[in-house]
Amino acid sequence: MTGLAAGTRAPSIAAQLFGSGLIGVREGLETGIVVMILVAFLVKSDRRGALTFVAIGVGGAIAMVVAIFAVVHYGTSTVSGVAAELISGIASLAAVIIVTWMVLWMRTASRSISGELKAGMSKALELGPLAVISLAFLAVGREGVETALLMVGYAENTAGSAWPLIGLLGGIAIAALLTVLLYFGAVRIDFATFFRYTGVLLIVVAAGILAYGIRALQTAGWLPGLSNTAFDISSWFSMSSWYGTVAQGVFNFRADPTVLQLAAWALYVIAVLALFLRPVAGAAARPATRTSATSR
Repeated sequence: MTGLAAGTRAPSIAAQLFGSGLIGVREGLETGIVVMILVAFLVKSDRRGALTFVAIGVGGAIAMVVAIFAVVHYGTSTVSGVAAELISGIASLAAVIIVTWMVLWMRTASRSISGELKAGMSKALELGPLAVISLAFLAVGREGVETALLMVGYAENTAGSAWPLIGLLGGIAIAALLTVLLYFGAVRIDFATFFRYTGVLLIVVAAGILAYGIRALQTAGWLPGLSNTAFDISSWFSMSSWYGTVAQGVFNFRADPTVLQLAAWALYVIAVLALFLRPVAGAAARPATRTSATSR
């Protein structure tokens, strides 16, 4: 739980690459699966001509995501003082809300998303090119907005470093490669296990962003308790050490969180993990899902 304004050192390059790379792989693979389902459906339906409209929709969604990230990041990097803290805090809280909703939604929707996308594409093909473009745009944009806001909240902790963006792009490249391999059946992934473990890690990352956003709003005066420190272990836990920069870069940890930061972090982790890990109705009767394009 950190804020560079408080005088801590920027996270190490490795920590920045790992944290943002994890986000890139997780979110990129979710998006890749969506695109793969749409492409596979059109190919199997012998409607390859509609692939152009899917590409247009996906391209539009990517452009929208880049614009959102650029606008919010530009706002946080060109203002200072209270205004910067407010923008950082609000963007971080927005990211946490969207990420939480998407993680919990994917927990149950992953079992039916293929059928829903195929049904939606069937209807869109009947309506025409604009409907196909819109379906692809919304399907990819939903995932992309989450990624953009999550990265803004994450990157605020790195003093303007470009490494988080590099890590994100690297993670997305890995996800794109995995998606292609999945499409051609070269690899198979147990998505139930993948999304379960990465979901847990993403929840902890989001908790750190929540704590960061609270600290920013406390610094701006919108929330009380900036001087109420829950504990201070900086005398023996060095934030400039390798383990300190990893904890800071990946989980937004800080050695002297406020009481409100710590309480929000703990409540978020406990509540969201409880919701995320609870059994899904009807899942016990279903075998683990191992997905490739051919099975879709």
